[in-house]
Amino acid sequence: MGRSRAAELRREQGRAFAFGCLSLSLALALALALVLTLVGVPGVTALDNGLALTPTMGWLHWERFTCNVDCIEDPENCISEQLFMQMADLMVSEGWKDVGYEYVCIDDCWLASKRDENGRLKADPKRFPSGIRHLANYVHSKGLKLGIYQDVGTLTCAGYPGSYGYYDIDAKTFADWGVDLLKFDGCNSKDLESLVEGYKYMSFALNKTGRSILYSCEWPLYTRHFQEPNYTEIRQYCNHWRNYGDIFDSWSSVKSILAWTASKQESLVPAAGPGGWNDPDMLVIGNFGLSWDQQVTQMVLWAIMAAPLFMSNDLRHISPQSKSLLQNEDVIAINQDPLGKQGYRLRKDEDFEVWERPLSNLAWAVAVFNQKEIGGPQNYAFSTAALGEGLGCAPACLITQILPVKEELGLYEWTSQLKVRVNPTGTVLLKLQTFQQHKSFH
Repeated sequence: MGRSRAAELRREQGRAFAFGCLSLSLALALALALVLTLVGVPGVTALDNGLALTPTMGWLHWERFTCNVDCIEDPENCISEQLFMQMADLMVSEGWKDVGYEYVCIDDCWLASKRDENGRLKADPKRFPSGIRHLANYVHSKGLKLGIYQDVGTLTCAGYPGSYGYYDIDAKTFADWGVDLLKFDGCNSKDLESLVEGYKYMSFALNKTGRSILYSCEWPLYTRHFQEPNYTEIRQYCNHWRNYGDIFDSWSSVKSILAWTASKQESLVPAAGPGGWNDPDMLVIGNFGLSWDQQVTQMVLWAIMAAPLFMSNDLRHISPQSKSLLQNEDVIAINQDPLGKQGYRLRKDEDFEVWERPLSNLAWAVAVFNQKEIGGPQNYAFSTAALGEGLGCAPACLITQILPVKEELGLYEWTSQLKVRVNPTGTVLLKLQTFQQHKSFH
């Protein structure tokens, strides 16, 4: 078994046995330290960073590059400073930064196997010979931001040193290095209490550094096994949070995330808004597992869900079609809409689902998703009166199809029937604008 494959298995084992190995005394010490932090540090509040007012956009290595640490056999694809520098270069030269993708994010497996003599984390010296501070400076020189990964428990999911017992020193280390985002995983915690208190503690520790560091949590993903997450509490500490398991480069994985999100939307949708977002995980567009229509579906419904848009692909080898989809400014505008409301599944009608999202300026984004996986394109007709929380096109609206091909569909009245043709596993994205508002723009 190669080191990379073994690390992946350790990551999965870490998730499965996430509550496994901390002593009760350590857990009590952590709880006491958190209380002292809350009481003894004037002016320090949870998540006082002013970040993620719209969903975060960037690139994250995990799904495409996993825990590939073999830089001898696979130097082009191993987790190394070279990989992240190349991605930063491409995000500028290929227009990704221009459309909003700004974070270059390191996931698991960047670490050395042990902390240094002062208890500080350090990067693997062979794969990151210049260190994380140098990498951060390089990324910043491109006008981009650097994200990094750690874990609330004793070990990361792949078995590297975790942050338990070191929250303050790790937060200060990240700030000293110039890190802009922390993805905080949830493997290898003893119990529910230590996990929850650890997520809270790190939020305070990041604030205490004085540096604005976006905080990406996996808190509800790990606590859901024991209790329903309290999203009011979670968004007090985290800028976005993972609710569901890791995405894979497959249609079945994307489908399962969409189905789960729709089934939980009554609790998820109200939690989202400027400063805090539900994270359904990475965009796998431009890889191997999705057809073109399935790539459109992921891009559209991630925009409807107001999801953080973290690509996990190889920007050195991406098709023009996938690049165009990921850089579609109309879809990105929906994702980044300043109203900051998450969309939801409006209804399910046999093989079809209709999703909608309220936008600023009294506009709506509407997605019609064909779940059928056999046959050819199918027509789907529906009344515009059913859209927009029952307001519909009142008294009339201009409808534009954005994907899969942009097309002005014209004016529709409140009682009109709209018919779209959708490929199997594909989605049609529409934008509805009230006629009065449309006239005001001309």
